[in-house]
Amino acid sequence: MPKTSNSVGLTQTKYFNIEDKILLESGKEFGPIQVAYETYGTLNDDKDNAILLLHALTGDAHAAGYHDENDKKRGWWDDMVGPGKAFDTDKYFVISSNMLGGCSGTTGPCSINPETQKPYALDFPVITIEDAVKVQKKLVEFLGVKKLIVAGGSMGGMQALEWSITNADMVDSVIIIASTSRLNAQGIAFNAVGRNAILSDPYFNNGNYYGEEKQPEKGLAIARMVGHITYLCEEAMHKKFGRRFQYSDKPNFDFNIDFQVESYLEHQGKTFVDRFDANSYLYITKAVDYFDLAQKHGSLKAAFEKTNSRFLVMSFTSDWLFPTSQSKEIVQALIKAGKDVSFCEIESPCGHDAFLLEFETQTKIVKSFLSKGEDNA
Repeated sequence: MPKTSNSVGLTQTKYFNIEDKILLESGKEFGPIQVAYETYGTLNDDKDNAILLLHALTGDAHAAGYHDENDKKRGWWDDMVGPGKAFDTDKYFVISSNMLGGCSGTTGPCSINPETQKPYALDFPVITIEDAVKVQKKLVEFLGVKKLIVAGGSMGGMQALEWSITNADMVDSVIIIASTSRLNAQGIAFNAVGRNAILSDPYFNNGNYYGEEKQPEKGLAIARMVGHITYLCEEAMHKKFGRRFQYSDKPNFDFNIDFQVESYLEHQGKTFVDRFDANSYLYITKAVDYFDLAQKHGSLKAAFEKTNSRFLVMSFTSDWLFPTSQSKEIVQALIKAGKDVSFCEIESPCGHDAFLLEFETQTKIVKSFLSKGEDNA
């Protein structure tokens, strides 16, 4: 376990079980559900100092710290969570859970269906962001939280927006980072290509690949490669790779890896299959595609008229997956709805991944936003 300043230290993933079925947005009932989660800090006596962190597409419950002394991998937002950090665990009770449909401890396609004693696979119901929030609400109530702040980047920002609308009386403040109120056609297209790579894999077997010697690794790796391109930007890719060759200073004149960027994407794809499930990728990307607050509520303004929260919206100059224009659309609708909203566009060459990398700038902005909330409390 590497030494880092202001770390929450060793953490443990815990599990909460929802025994009753929940009504999904599709109209189907589903349950029971297990939820994987971690907490950092202490819930106060008034039970109103909680912050719920909502992960991006392939995240999990492990947002901060390390799981054991030999663990070399920090939680996915470790730079933002801990004593004195943006989400200060000396002040706040921070909660992070794995999303419904995931593959890191929360019930998803790879979980055992109690009716068949086999993995759900494609018998798992199609889910939405609203369904994920329903499950998170059950967890938050179980933990005894009365009021909370919700915060997330990318898909996590979508969940935070949904939280503010469907649980308006519970959510005090909302932090939206590099996110959107609805995916544009380009974003849906990239997700479709990723899903088709998985569905076309010869070992996908209609989702029933669990326990088989051959897995749809190639399809999932390609899906990750496509997705990863959207997380970067031209400037970042040029700076990191340019047109440099991987193994020599001249072409191979074949179809093996020539360029450094090819090698990087192949590495990202290979490492991804070790930690993620192909079926989960199908379900979660579909949930992201379906998310559209304006369509659901009649307009974005009408959606935000249902919230009682303060908002902080942040975007990044080089993010072309969820560009600043989409954040401004959220901000403008919040203003029209008469809501308290702060907005900041951060200069960054890191593309969409900036919300995981530009922690120093984000920390200053988040701390200022949260301190104003404390002053108004």
